[in-house]
Amino acid sequence: MTALYSDTHPKMEALQIQLWRQATPTRKMNMLAQLNKSAQMLAQAGLRSQYPQASEAELRFKLACMILGDELAHKVCGETDHAK
Repeated sequence: MTALYSDTHPKMEALQIQLWRQATPTRKMNMLAQLNKSAQMLAQAGLRSQYPQASEAELRFKLACMILGDELAHKVCGETDHAK
């Protein structure tokens, strides 16, 4: 098996994989939810730095566009001032 991470010792990587395999479905879903939340927070931070004058509503809409695409974001969020 090839290494997943170039900066991780192979024994530690094997232990991580073993722990993932032993995790319950609920634990795996919780880990996935946390990863998604972290990705969303990173995206929001990037948007805040790119658009420092934008309101929170505008940033949420921009995030929705990133995740859903413009067309679906407009359908979900509606046509509002921040959609421009």
